[in-house]
Amino acid sequence: MSAFSEAKERNLEKLELYVPVVARVHGGTHPEFHDVHRLFDQINAKIKEAGSGKPGLDNEFRQLRKITDNYTVPDDVCESYEAVYNMLAELDEAYHA
Repeated sequence: MSAFSEAKERNLEKLELYVPVVARVHGGTHPEFHDVHRLFDQINAKIKEAGSGKPGLDNEFRQLRKITDNYTVPDDVCESYEAVYNMLAELDEAYHA
């Protein structure tokens, strides 16, 4: 199993749960998270469309790195926000491995 497949297995379900909640809780003070939410939805859709193949996600991960300043967690957020960034960073790294 590839690193990306393993990262998907480990993180995708949790991200599906966490991302909408974090957007609702922190979207007011961190409007950039709405872009993170939108990009995650695109990534998730492409992963599902690709099935067992490798989806084309270079553009989405490039945008995520830019929006999140390379997944830098803001000081004033909860553990769920931090977990989302860590899981997205792991997916990004595994995708490019």
